[in-house]
Amino acid sequence: MKKERFQLTIDRLCHELIENYGDFENTAIIGIQERGALLSDRVLNRLEKITKKKDFEYGKLDITFYRDDFRTSGKILKAANTEIDFFLEHKNIILIDDVLYTGRTVQAALAALQDFGRPAKVELLSLVDRRFNRDLPIQADYQGITIDAVGEAYVKVEWEHIDGEDKVVLLSKKRTN
Repeated sequence: MKKERFQLTIDRLCHELIENYGDFENTAIIGIQERGALLSDRVLNRLEKITKKKDFEYGKLDITFYRDDFRTSGKILKAANTEIDFFLEHKNIILIDDVLYTGRTVQAALAALQDFGRPAKVELLSLVDRRFNRDLPIQADYQGITIDAVGEAYVKVEWEHIDGEDKVVLLSKKRTN
């Protein structure tokens, strides 16, 4: 997915959110650190431009120590910051991640959210849904594109301000650099 389609997809996702949430009353947007937070930043920016609203409840959630595999990596993990300065009690939550793959990241995020209160509802927005290899019964409520990648194939979302261009790439296997 190249830059033009990338932006169109984000715009479509934002319009779907506006259609379902209107003025976003009692609704918070939360990006999963780190790559999901990049997408949530972009979604928030577009929502502000489209709706002319500037007071969204917005946060970023680190899930490092909620993951079921954090002790098995064999290396010291570096956690990102959680930036949520409001309670989630009885709020609608739009949880955002860049790629939905096994579902384990979302499971960890759902566990981490409980530390901030009990939401009324949680919906998931994902730019890329890797349909195959799901380990848990988790699906996106809002999805940009679906990619049917199997085996060691790896999907990476690249961002203009970090990687030089907005795009989604499918690699034969994950790069270590």
